[in-house]
Amino acid sequence: MSSHVPSLVATDVDGTLIDDANRVSERTRAVVHAVVESGTPFVLATGRPPRWIPPVVEELGYAPLAVCANGAVIYDSAADRVIHTTLLSADELAWIADVASWALPGAGLAAERVAESAHDAASPQFVSAPGYEHAWLNPDNTELAEHEVIAEPAIKLLIRMAGTTSREMADALAPALAGLVDLTYSTDNGLIEISAAGVTKASGLREAAGRLGVAAEGIIAFGDMPNDIPMLSMARYGVAVENAHPDAKAAADEVTATNAEDGVARVLERWWRP
Repeated sequence: MSSHVPSLVATDVDGTLIDDANRVSERTRAVVHAVVESGTPFVLATGRPPRWIPPVVEELGYAPLAVCANGAVIYDSAADRVIHTTLLSADELAWIADVASWALPGAGLAAERVAESAHDAASPQFVSAPGYEHAWLNPDNTELAEHEVIAEPAIKLLIRMAGTTSREMADALAPALAGLVDLTYSTDNGLIEISAAGVTKASGLREAAGRLGVAAEGIIAFGDMPNDIPMLSMARYGVAVENAHPDAKAAADEVTATNAEDGVARVLERWWRP
């Protein structure tokens, strides 16, 4: 990348910014604060929903704007307020569920629903059908009948099939969806994430950049999984960590050290010194 200072720094969270113990290292925290103090916006771009952002804020010691749910949500973590959403309609959810039932027989469904803040407990935010096998610990889950899971608009639909890979699921499902919605994955452990058409971390970052009044053309972005590929490709400079999925590495302009070795910090220190 040239010597020009990036207009905005965007980074994925899991497997990229935080280490394998879900911590932000002292070195990474220091350079993030240097970025912010310089006046350059620092944005999270993650598959996480807003309610899973507060632990990252605590680790960072800074509350950034966050592109959540793979671009479907813009969340102001400082104000604890969702400021933009793009939803899958109930009709779209029903269609996807029908397609998945024959393309991936036996797969379980779950939906991430919109809320006004990370701490909104007025209604369930994550709902799953019986038989949905969670890919990670999820104490927020509310189990509903499958028709109830898809009865309300959602920021993303999750399709889970233990014992297979996410790539195999994507290969089976993507042709049947015909590009009418956006399909991606952030783990290779048999989990597909579906958003409305055109909704990716790249679209979310463009929305965030516009709200921050900065040029989207000057973004530097960091990531590790296929759901990061759109933003690594659209950024002026895309960086994958060494532990990244091969497809994410192929989409990046550079491969840095792993998430456990301060890969993000090593790149940012070229412009910002704590």
